[in-house]
Amino acid sequence: MTRLFNDPAAFADEALEGFVAAHPRRVRKVPGGVVRATRTSPGQVAVVVGGGSGHYPAFSGLVGQGLAHGAAVGNVFASPSAHQVQQVAKAAQTGGGVLLAYGNYAGDVLHFGQAAGQLTAEGIPTRTLGVTDDMSSASPSEAHKRRGVAGDLVVFKAAAAAAEAGYDLAEVTRVAELANARTRSFGVAFSGCTLPGADHPLFTVPDGRMAVGLGIHGEPGMGEQSVPSADEAAELLVGTVLGELPEGVDSPRGQRAAVILNGLGSVKYEELFVVYRRVARLLDEAGVQIVDPEVGELVTSFDMAGVSLTLCWLTDELEPLWTAPADAPAYRKGVVEAADLVTADVQEQAVDDTVPAAVDESREAARTVVAALRALKDTVDAHADELGRIDAVAGDGDHGIGMQRGSTGAYEAAVRAQRLGAGAGTVLLRAADAWADRAGGTSGALWGVGLRALGTALGDTGRPTAAAVAAGITEASAGVMRLGGAEVGDKTMVDVLVPFAAALSSATGEGRPLTAAWDAAASTAEAAAKATADLLPRMGRARPHAEKSLGTPDAGAHSLALIVRAVHPVLATTLEKH
Repeated sequence: MTRLFNDPAAFADEALEGFVAAHPRRVRKVPGGVVRATRTSPGQVAVVVGGGSGHYPAFSGLVGQGLAHGAAVGNVFASPSAHQVQQVAKAAQTGGGVLLAYGNYAGDVLHFGQAAGQLTAEGIPTRTLGVTDDMSSASPSEAHKRRGVAGDLVVFKAAAAAAEAGYDLAEVTRVAELANARTRSFGVAFSGCTLPGADHPLFTVPDGRMAVGLGIHGEPGMGEQSVPSADEAAELLVGTVLGELPEGVDSPRGQRAAVILNGLGSVKYEELFVVYRRVARLLDEAGVQIVDPEVGELVTSFDMAGVSLTLCWLTDELEPLWTAPADAPAYRKGVVEAADLVTADVQEQAVDDTVPAAVDESREAARTVVAALRALKDTVDAHADELGRIDAVAGDGDHGIGMQRGSTGAYEAAVRAQRLGAGAGTVLLRAADAWADRAGGTSGALWGVGLRALGTALGDTGRPTAAAVAAGITEASAGVMRLGGAEVGDKTMVDVLVPFAAALSSATGEGRPLTAAWDAAASTAEAAAKATADLLPRMGRARPHAEKSLGTPDAGAHSLALIVRAVHPVLATTLEKH
């Protein structure tokens, strides 16, 4: 378990602070993550990687000469926000464009994609690539749905070495895509990981059994079998990876491959070497020529006891990129001529201390908005552990922590805006941006979109009406579906948000006061959240473990139902008095 921490919600930020202090000659802190502490040649493509915390050395430990130019760092097991990615990319780029590379998870795809669009619109050409090496997460026919695990390193290394060699953005992207297409990974685990502040692991495996095909966010494996000997584990890993060759590779015999045997946190180096001894023999017997193998902890999952095997089938172009020198805090190869250190100190952006003009009625309504956000935050705090447990049934267990970070950030931003004299709309817009930025992950982005839609509907020019609130919730529902791609029945927060919006719109359309309409709609939301227990997830990290979630409600749906119920007393005691 994670024993040393302060506030669990601050763990990722404090870990990054300590990491930067430990490696001042290789990385420097910028808003949203880290970039190289050394100068990069003008016009060089910047390879910016990233993802959630909890996977060290991925992703911050892979920033340095010959490897990534920067890393956007999210909360524990949650993707960084689009704003964080954008800030890191701006700090890392030197005029040659940016390649954003990340594991193929819903939140990362969403946030890195948004950042790419924003950067390109600002005149910084940007491409994206989601790594899809994990064989266990989808069939070959749906390889585009696979998640990224330890194969991240191979793809990041190839792209960065190509950038160092002077390839332009299109060519760096092509190389990254080639490395990704030729990389396969498979892993097993003997116990789950425990998040900071939690008193039990995200999943457990019965004594004498191991999970097969696990994910790096603590997702349960795809199945179980008896714990093997080291040699038997090696045979399972090698046999599985050699069982699916990439296009253009008809046989492993005579092929050259980059090989990574990766420890996920608690399987230590001596154990890995025992396993690799057999891996190397099996690959040799299959005719594979191993090139610069890596054995160690490259992509971890806190204290998970697990191991994975990665093979990248090299080409004449990929091999020198894999073997090229690199000097990052957690990955060094060959000899790199040290570049000069960057002396400029990048400061955190100042908090905006101005707000748009608002009428008195809207400023008064802003007090109700702040009170509602306080009730929301308190509700999340009270149920954070429960939300994490629900999320861990088939996902990664980070929903409680993510909601805490998002709701706290939103409330604090709302308080600042309200004290500056902001109207209800602006208070919600500031809260929306803070939620998305602080929480990261898919739910952070979706809550940001939802609050922004409501804030836009309320505006700052009058007292919000029941009809305006209902219209804002309806638009929030539509926005969440557009951004996340989920529909009713997919076992997500949409299964609650859509019926809640419809019930609120219907009740206010009948002329019922907002408090009464909200009460009725909250009851609808509670029933809808409970009903998600009977659904199978069709999206997100829970999708590969659909059957495990039967009988358990969706964490996002459940948290939304709790929140809309908690807001009702605020409306009853404040808004309806005016």
